Amino acid sequence: MRFAPIFKPEARRPSPKPTQVDLRKVFVAGTSLWILALIVFICLWLADLQPLGPALVCVAGVVIGVLLLIWEHIKRQEYRQLGE
Repeated sequence: MRFAPIFKPEARRPSPKPTQVDLRKVFVAGTSLWILALIVFICLWLADLQPLGPALVCVAGVVIGVLLLIWEHIKRQEYRQLGE
């Protein structure tokens, strides 16, 4: 085992640059899936096949997704500068 990078930081290899990702695509995809699940569970609830609880979980997922989209919009400039 080589302990030089632990005891001598200058012996370490340089860290790779951060990869730029578009968080909007991820958050929109996740929120869309929650909306789809919400529609399905509301239809099942209206047909008296499912209680309302799972639909409320989907509402929470949609709310969290929207909040993440707002957060991404506010922090976009900051994390894009990290990838440059």
